[in-house]
Order: sequence, then structure tokens, then C-alpha cells
Amino acid sequence: FTSAKLSSLRHHLKTHSDEKRHVCHLCPKAFRTATLLHNHVNTHTGNKPHKCSECDTAFVTRGELSRHRRYKHTLEKPFKCTICEYCSVEASKMKRHVRSHTGERPYPCHLCSYASKDAYKLKRHMLTHTGEKRYECHVCQARFTQSGTMKSHMLQKHGENVPKHQCPHCSTFLSRKSDLGVHLRNLHSYMEEAVKCRDCEAVFHERYAFLQHRKTHKNEKRFRCAQCSCTCNQ
Repeated sequence: FTSAKLSSLRHHLKTHSDEKRHVCHLCPKAFRTATLLHNHVNTHTGNKPHKCSECDTAFVTRGELSRHRRYKHTLEKPFKCTICEYCSVEASKMKRHVRSHTGERPYPCHLCSYASKDAYKLKRHMLTHTGEKRYECHVCQARFTQSGTMKSHMLQKHGENVPKHQCPHCSTFLSRKSDLGVHLRNLHSYMEEAVKCRDCEAVFHERYAFLQHRKTHKNEKRFRCAQCSCTCNQ
């Protein structure tokens, strides 16, 4: 990061700091900046100061309003991948997408060899270690660690009146045809730029095949001690 203004540099440096001086007076949460705190307090009060000029919707933050306008009104996708045809409404989604090309997994699990390209998936993965089942089926009260597993359960066990769209390439069931289209684009479309496995020499032009292959390395102990017979997966 470079800037012609010292004030801009100081503001940027705060993004690297873990210091959270701005404390919410309604709950224990704290934030790095006054703006983040102000947005958070609005979630308590229900105040939504950023109103859409195209419809009656209002939002807590200016960023949420911008995303809404792009998704619902302008259909603009300003963030474009330099490697493939993918483009996105949000910068954060573009960052995650680029990692599918680079293979970068900046969010590692401290309990196993799993690493994720985004923080949300790591948080979801940690539930497999804690055993916490926060998602409950409202029909039979069965509980699940992940929302996707619960949705699959709902479709397969209680979906008599729900239209089911099965992926022709894997065992996934989806309730909406539009969801099936997203699933096919994200997992089964051909990628011109191949993704290379970081644990072996295999390369893949389909994300689903790559993910299935990664499972073969999950419990593999690739690291061998030169002094004794000990092997580790990290």
C-alpha cells in the first residue's frame, strides 16, 4: 500500500492492528474503528440509514447498499479475474476466487491438516472437531453440524412437496433450478487454467474432481522424520 497522504497511511496501518478500542455499550463486542462500531450499533437499534433510490429497501452500511444495487438493479460486476472469465459483484468474492487458481489456503485448522481459502469455511470446518450441531430439522428435530447437510436431509427425507433437482455429475440435490445452475458453474464447469494439487503432481480442469482428489490426501502422512520412523500429516 502506498499513499501521497500521511493521514491515509495512518488509516491504512490500523487495518493491520489487532487493537480494538471502540467498545459497544450494548454488548461486549469491540472494533478497530469508530465506523465499524457505528455500523454494529445500528444492528442493535435497527437503524438503517442507507436507503436504496430504486426500491424501498434500506441497509445498515453503505457497502451493503452498494452490493444490493449491483445484485438487484445495475447487475454490474466490476471485479474481473485476470486468469479466467469469472467476474464478481464483490471484491471479497474475487479474492476467494483467485485462490482457486493459486491454491492459496490462508486459513489453516490448528487441529488437523485442513486449510481453507476463506474464514467462513474454516469456521464451519471447526464444528467437525467440536461436534456442535447447531442446525436442526424443523420436521424431525434431527441436528447437523452444517447447514448444507441439513438442507440435503430436508430434500431427501421431507421433500415430497419440494422440487428436487439432482446434479447429473454428482449426488447433490438442490431445491431450486437456479441453485443447480450455480452448482454446475462452480463445481463442474471446465476451467481453462488447471488447478494443481499441492501434495502431488496431479492437475485438474474441474473443481469437483479436484476436491474429490484432495480427500485422498486428508489422512495421508507425507512428512517422515529423518531420524526415526515417525510420520506426520503436517
